[in-house]
Parts: sequence; C-alpha cells; structure tokens
Amino acid sequence: MSSEITHATIKGQAMTLKVDKVLHHEKSQYQDVLIFKSTDYGTVLVLDNVIQCTERDEFSYQEMITHLAMNSHPEPKKVLVIGGGDGGVLREVVKHECVEEAILCDIDEAVIRLSKEYLPGMSEGFNHPKVKVHVGDGFKFLDEYKNAFDVIITDSSDPDGPAESLFQKSYFQLLHDALRPGGVITTQGSENQWLHLPLITKLKKDCGEVFPVAEYAYTTIPTYPSGQIGFMCGPGPPQDEERLCRYYNAEIHKASFILPTFAKKALQ
Repeated sequence: MSSEITHATIKGQAMTLKVDKVLHHEKSQYQDVLIFKSTDYGTVLVLDNVIQCTERDEFSYQEMITHLAMNSHPEPKKVLVIGGGDGGVLREVVKHECVEEAILCDIDEAVIRLSKEYLPGMSEGFNHPKVKVHVGDGFKFLDEYKNAFDVIITDSSDPDGPAESLFQKSYFQLLHDALRPGGVITTQGSENQWLHLPLITKLKKDCGEVFPVAEYAYTTIPTYPSGQIGFMCGPGPPQDEERLCRYYNAEIHKASFILPTFAKKALQ
C-alpha cells in the first residue's frame, strides 16, 4: 500500500493525503472499500479509490447536504436518506426534534458496517431510536413509495459504479413521486462547478423538468476535488439554524446558492 492516497485525478490534478496506517481494506459486493488513518485528516473512508469523507472536514458536507433541505421544510417528520452509509447525514437529520422517522437506504452493507467500527463520530446516528436502516438499491426502494416523505436526501458517491442510476432524470421523478406535498430534496450534485459544469448543467435541466424549483448550491471542503462539492436542491428560506452545527448557518444557507458568473450563466 502506498504511503499516500490520491483522490481520483481529474483534468490533470489530484488531492493527496499522507497515510499513517491502513485500518481496513476489502472488496465488497459493489466496490473497493478502504479505511486509513491519515497524518493530518484523521480517519478517511475511500470507495473505489475516491475519498468519501475525512474526520477533519466531513461536517462541512454532511451539515450542508442535510440542513439545506431540512431547514427549508417547516416541519420535516418523515425523512429518507438514500446512500449515506457512513451515517453522517443521519447524525444531522436526527438533530431535528420534529423528525418522527428517519430511514436510510444504502446498497452496500460494508460501508455501514465499517463506518460504525471506524468512524464513530459520524455513525452515531445509527443508534438513534427514530432511525431505520434498509440495505438495498435506493432506486428500487424509492419505487415502492408514493407521497411518503417530507424530505429526501441523496448522499451518493460519484456517478460511476453503484451510484450511476441516482444521477438520471428517472431518479428525480421517483424522488418527486415519493415526496409529500411541500416536500424538499437535496442530492449530491456531481462534484464541482470548476470541473463538472456540463454534467451539473444536465442535472439541473433534468431536475428542473421534474420539480418546480431546482437550484444548485455548493459548499467548501478541502478533500474534494478543487475544494468544493455541490448539491441539487429544492430550496427555501432557512427556518431554523440552531442545530449545533460547525459549518452551516442561515447566512451560509442563503450564500450557498450564489454562484460565480461563469457557473450562473451556464445554469440559467
């Protein structure tokens, strides 16, 4: 094993973390799963050679993808998380006392199992009494639900491999049909406006053909390509920001939809 782990190289650039110790490595039914201790970013989860989260900066992603949706709904009682097997989104969802049930559906039991063992700070949400876990295909799971959820959050890996179906228009239609009236979504919006603008443009177009409102927001996070990652959202004004967050607040909520001119023009 190399002494460094490099995030998948994109357009001639990469993010590299120095390895202190490999904690676990296995081939699951769906993907290569690696967990290592880094010298500066704590424990790191890697799927198919792509960094998914680190203990040092995960909160900026988990808080934003969760609270952009949760705080745009006046009273989210029933919440579905597609993907998110590391448990970080669940941890944020159950901070909302109004939640009566939070269901997580992830296709890979290995991610859930290993996150519970090696990432206890993220996976603590699995222990909450309001949480239910289903191991299976999120696309197929959603197809069984109509008018069921107030908020649906898709915390997927990149649009390759097991998560590919979660970046298609047919998936947005399933999300739409599974929401109650006034329901809100956020989805992992395909990486970065600097690197993936054509793909983001297509996602926004597809989402906008299904939902009356579809906007792109983003957060900063050092260990993702170019230090950003985006979300496709059905946005609304923030209702309540007091969730013991380290990154998210009402001003960040509003500002995350303000894009640089080149991205704004591309997504209009």
